[in-house]
Formats: sequence, structure tokens, C-alpha cells
Amino acid sequence: MSTESPDIGFFARLKLQWFLFLRATIGLWVKANVLPRPFSDLQIDLEKPVYYIIDSYALSSLLILDRSCEENNLPRPLWPMELQSGDEPRSYLALRRKKGLIIRRTEVRSHSETLKRLVEKVCDGQEEDINLVPVTVLIGRAPDKETGLAKIFFTESWDIGGRIWRFINSLVNGRHTMVQFSNPISLRELADEGRGAPRSLRKVSRILRVHFQRVRSAAIGPDLSHRRTVVEAVLRSPEVRAAIAEQARKEKISVQKAERQGRSFAFEIAANYSYAFVRVASFALTWFWNRIYDGVELQHFRKFQQLAPNYEIIYVPCHRSHIDYLLFSYFVYHNGLVPPHIAAGVNLNLPIVGRFLRKGGAFFLRRSFRSQKLYSAVFHEYLARILSNGTSIEYFVEGTRSRTGRLLQPKGGMLAMTVRSYIRSPVRPVMFQPIYVGYEKLVEGNSYTAELSGRKKKSESLGDLFKVFGVLKKRYGKVHVSFAEPVLLDELLDRTEPQWRENTAGSDDRPTWLNPLVDELGQEIMTGINEAAHVNTVNLLAVILLTTRKLAMGRAELLDQLELYLDLLSRCRYSERITYTEKSATKIVSYGIELGIIENREHPLGDIVAIVPAQSILLTYFRNNVSHLVAVPSLIASCFLNRSAIEPELLQRIALALFPFLKNELFLPWDEAGFIQAIDDHIEWLVQHELLTKSEKDGVLRRPHGGSLKEQQLRVMGHALLQTFERYYITVAILARNGSGTMTRGELERLCFLTAQRMSQLNEFAAPEFSDQHLFRQFIALLREAGILRTNEEEKLEFNEMIQQLSNDAKYILSREIRHGILRAAQQAIKHPDQE
Repeated sequence: MSTESPDIGFFARLKLQWFLFLRATIGLWVKANVLPRPFSDLQIDLEKPVYYIIDSYALSSLLILDRSCEENNLPRPLWPMELQSGDEPRSYLALRRKKGLIIRRTEVRSHSETLKRLVEKVCDGQEEDINLVPVTVLIGRAPDKETGLAKIFFTESWDIGGRIWRFINSLVNGRHTMVQFSNPISLRELADEGRGAPRSLRKVSRILRVHFQRVRSAAIGPDLSHRRTVVEAVLRSPEVRAAIAEQARKEKISVQKAERQGRSFAFEIAANYSYAFVRVASFALTWFWNRIYDGVELQHFRKFQQLAPNYEIIYVPCHRSHIDYLLFSYFVYHNGLVPPHIAAGVNLNLPIVGRFLRKGGAFFLRRSFRSQKLYSAVFHEYLARILSNGTSIEYFVEGTRSRTGRLLQPKGGMLAMTVRSYIRSPVRPVMFQPIYVGYEKLVEGNSYTAELSGRKKKSESLGDLFKVFGVLKKRYGKVHVSFAEPVLLDELLDRTEPQWRENTAGSDDRPTWLNPLVDELGQEIMTGINEAAHVNTVNLLAVILLTTRKLAMGRAELLDQLELYLDLLSRCRYSERITYTEKSATKIVSYGIELGIIENREHPLGDIVAIVPAQSILLTYFRNNVSHLVAVPSLIASCFLNRSAIEPELLQRIALALFPFLKNELFLPWDEAGFIQAIDDHIEWLVQHELLTKSEKDGVLRRPHGGSLKEQQLRVMGHALLQTFERYYITVAILARNGSGTMTRGELERLCFLTAQRMSQLNEFAAPEFSDQHLFRQFIALLREAGILRTNEEEKLEFNEMIQQLSNDAKYILSREIRHGILRAAQQAIKHPDQE
């Protein structure tokens, strides 16, 4: 379609010049931010006629749209539409218009006459096709910058403002305007459905109305009621009324007093979302991010943005830092979507702070309320109400911040409540959006280091606010936020229980299949987060340098190892959404020195790069962020730490024996067949890089000669997960040494903890999670699920022959020195079980 100036009559050209004059005038203070980003993602075929659709007519919106089209080399809406069946006077239409000179009211009509004419032309065969491009223009809702407190009083809302309001809004907020182009709707595709022109007109009108409502809702949020109104609605629900009556009977109090308790719970929970506060906070946070970070990079956001208007969104990011709350909401808002309501622990409901967090969308929940039926009913009803209202929600399924850098096992509480709320009243389909957040430095770095070193976690307090002044004095590198493949709840429900709609609609009963479904949902979310990981410079340096005895390596060898890992990430793709730093090996080292995590030590025989001593513990955190990405090559390489050659069949057997435990701990994405394929792919890569050789005669794999550069590179790779395998062996060794049926589960967990603790104090540097009692408990639980362990009538653990096999396989991965050290420490723990 041509974008050249049209050939029109005198009066039409005069009118066009008047519009262009107004456009130039309003352009003095209006600056539009055009979405999507990049604009090339917009799928408009310029060979076909393009008609722009706006929701409600406003001259300012039309002029802003015309300038945006001109700047992006699109056909102009102010120009006539040239069609084979006869020209249209303009290339835009509005679904709604206002009438009246002084008191203006929205015109009541079922459809636009222009739209009717276009549909008829295509359905009758007068035109081959016409593309309708929906465009949303929001003044005062630009996903870029917010400056000045006055701007919050004139901004977009669900009311359609009049001429005076629009004029003032454009003056005040003109430089914070968003123009959202959406993918075109083909009238030919509608006509080919054979519905006829009248039905096709009704369908496209309905599609456009729903589209504009969803885009507007995604950008400025749903039309929320006042907080007090929401609370009263929650208290009137049948479920909460029943819980109030039960509370009154149980506590032997009046119904009125029980209702006051319920109302108190509701106000303790409920958010008090404020558009005005969000805009003020956005202004402050823009300054804050620019002060402490060198940039925030979003990955795969456009794919999510295309799906978002069609779903109720549940954001489920990993939880690395308290910054997550602010960072994520800020960048969702600045990319054209409304910030979600965030489930926050009641520990953050501090005086003053809690009030501001509520205005930003936070709603609070207690750590546990299983035994508090009234509180549970109120919270469940509140969650169901905001979900059905179209409010996006964010919560952390890990339940707390990870102190080790690895993803924690998902907690099912919020997931179960979300699923139950949806199946009770499935208004719009729900989409869980897993999100990976990766930092190069942590704001809480010092407190994490203290906690990882054994110090008890401190509770949050108002005094923590004063720490922000220290934060402002430092730089924390870049942040990477990556959107994973979404999890669609309807698809998961259909797989689990095909008749769920018929069996659960309107019911509050807890279905028997709910717990397995929630477990699967949690695993899919965590696996998705890991599949969207970004590998930054700090991750790579930590993965390599923490494998060395002195936490140091020759600079030349480090550069070679970095190049090796960069090639591994490129060629052996863990998933399509994995991204990694674009820096070269040399720049990675320079950047690590700049961040203060490593240092360069000059030496006559070649420079040495070493971890800054104070950073060694914290770097285990960043290594653990990406340990799942190196799990397969590390497992293969570790089999050659103590053997020069191994048969592929034996390597596969060892790998499959460890696979269930690695999959659970690291949220690996494969089933057994996929895992074996990943093993084969990595073996092929190792052979290509001469880190292994494969015999053509019998397929035996051999490592390079001892002392060579290739052998050293393989050894570094093999040590990446070595302490994880040592932790597994501690459990197996204690079981084998004590014998079947001699220990309870609690006794085994404690002996494992004491053994690991002693090992970490006697030997080389060990990661803080090496003696994490939770990880031992998790491993023991997996042994029970696999049928390797079982509990007898005396609550003692009995095991089968698999324990002995795992113990025997340890010699292929762990050196004799390590195995004997574990056995000695285990024996001492058995003799003195009460000592720590």
C-alpha cells in the first residue's frame, strides 16, 4: 500500500493541512512511545489496504496516531483510503463517538457505519482484503519515564474524558504517551468463514470491543472497586459467612464479634492499589535503578506481551532478592502493562512501609494459617475475587528468598488456592508466567554471606530502610529478566481431569486430583524458570574458579576455559530460551575485576586470576544460579576424574542412577530418554573439542593424557557438581555402614548433616549448601519415593540392594581420598551423634 501523499481535492487538502497544523502544534509537547518493541514484530502487510481502528474518537489521539504512523513508515490515517470499489475519505474509524456541543454523551450504536461498509465490500467480493489494525492511544501512560507529581492528576482511566479533560491531559502528560499497535485483523479471513456480512460485522465488532478492553486493562489495570467495597464483598460471600458462624460457635462468641475478626483479617490482607501512587513510585524508582544498576535487560517479553491480553496472568518469578518486588513491577509497568498485585509475607507489613506497599499492589499473607479457618476462608475469597476481577497477581512459589542461589522446592499453598479459585468460577483462562531474574551483584550480598556462613537470619525491621543509603553508594552491575514458556492452566487441567468443568463448577469441595496437579504445576513452573536462565559474567567466573583448590587459575587457562563454556552454551542448547553474555572471554575477566569479585595477580610465569577472598562464599550463590546448565557435562567429565577410560554403557548406567536426584534438585527438563539424548549430545561435543576420544572399535571413551591442557579443562568441568555427588555419597555411605533397619529418618538426616559439616571444615573450600540439612532431607525423600528406602513398623529405614550399587558406583566419580574421608567422618558422627 502506498505511503505517498494523496491526490485529493482542494477542500479535502485544506482540511488535511489544518489537521497537519494542529498535529505540529500538539507535537510541541506530545511525545509518543510506540509499541511493540521492536516495531518490526508488528505483522502488517503493506500490500493490502490498512484501516486503523481506535476505541473512542478524540482529535488528539488521531493526530498522535498520524505522527506515529509517519515516523514508522506506515500508511497515514488522515489520508483517504484508495480501494478498487471506491475511495474512503479517511483510513481510520472509531468504535465510539461522543455527541453534543456542551454536554457530550457517548453515542449509542451497535457498530460503526464505516466498519459495516468495509465488511460488506469484502464479503461481497468488491475487495480482496482489508486489514484492520487496532491502535490504543493512552496519554499519561507511557512505558518510559515519569516526571513531575502534577501529572498523576490527569491521566488515563476507565472514564472517557471530554474535550477539556483531553486537552489538559495532553498538556500535562503529553510526553508520557503510549501508542500500542496490535496485529491486524483480516476481513478476508472473516468473510471466508461464510457467515455473511451481517454476522461477520457483529463478530468483528465484538472482537474489537473485547480487544480494546483487554489492552486497556493490561495497560492501566482492571476497573477496581474501592478497598472497603472489596472487603465487604468478601465478608458477604457464603464461604466466609459459614466460616464466621463456625468461628462464633468454636470460640463461644457472638456472630458480630466473629464478623469483626473476619473484617480485621480482610483489612490485614487486602491491597489498596493506587494509580497515583504507582506513578509517583515509578518516578522515584527510575532514579533509583539508574543510580545502582548499569541496565536491566528483558528477554522474551514480546512473546508474553502477545499472549497477555487473552489470559488472567499469574506471575511466578524466582525469588533472589527483596528488589524482585520492585524491579519486576516497575519493568512490567514500563513496558505497557499494569503492575500485578503481589502476595507478600506479613513480615513486610511494617509501620508506614506496609501502607505504601499496599498502594503499590501488595496484599499480605501469614506464613501459615492452616489451623485458622476464618483467616483461611477470608484469604481464599479475597484471592478468588481479585482473580475473577481480571487483576494480575504475582507470588513466589518458593515461599522465601533462596539463600543458596538454587531454586527451592515449590510450595503448593498459593498454587492450590489459585487453582481452586479458578475451577470454582472459570471466567477467563489462567496463564502462569515463570520468570527468571539474574543479578550480577546482590543488594543483600553482605547479609547473605553472613547467613551462608552460619549466622541466624535477622527479621525485617524499619531500621533496614536506613541501609538504602549504603546501597546508593555502590554499583550492582546489570540485571537480566527472562520470560519463560508460560504454563496454561486449562491445558494442565484437561490432561489431569478432562471432566473438570462439569465436576467442579460452583463447588467448594477439594477434588482428589488437586494435590497431584499442584505438584505437577509447581514442577513445571520451576523447570520453566531454569529453562529461561541467563548466564552472566559472574556466573561463568564462579562456575570455573570455584572448582580450583586455591580459587585461582592462570589467566591464559581461565580465558581458554571461558571460551570452552561459551561454545558449550552455544552448541549444546539446554533450551531455546537460554541466553548468555555476549562478552568475549577477555572482557569477562576485565568486567569481573571491575565488579570487584576477582583480582589479577602478576607473576613472572604468567598472570593469575583469583577470587577476592571476601567474595568466595557469595560466588557459590551465582554458581548455583546456573548449575543446572552444566549438570550433564559435569556428570560426564566427573566419571573421568579417577579413570582414564570408561565404556559408554557403564557411563549411561551411572548417569541414569543419579538422574532422578539431579532432576528433582536442579529441575532438569528431560525424561529418561531426553536425558540420555543430552548425554550423547554432550559426549559428541566433548569429542569434537578433544576433551574425550572415542574408540572406533568398541566405542570406549578416553580422557586426554594427564597434565595436558585438555585434561585440565575436562577436570575443571568435572568438578562443577562434584560436591553434589559427595553429598549423595554421604547419605549412601551412612546407610551402608549402619545397615538396613537400624536408623530412623531423623537420625539419618542428623548424621548426614554432621558428616558433611565435618567434611567441609576439614577439607578444601566447600559450598555453604554442602551441609544443608534440607537437601539431605530431600534426597532421603527421593530414595523413599523410588522404593530404595522404606520405613518399617518400628519407624526404622530399610533399604534394598540399590544402596550398595550406588555406593559401588561412587568409585567412578569420587577419589579414594574423598570416599575414605567421608567414611571416617561418618564413623565419627555415628559414634558421637549428639555433638555438633
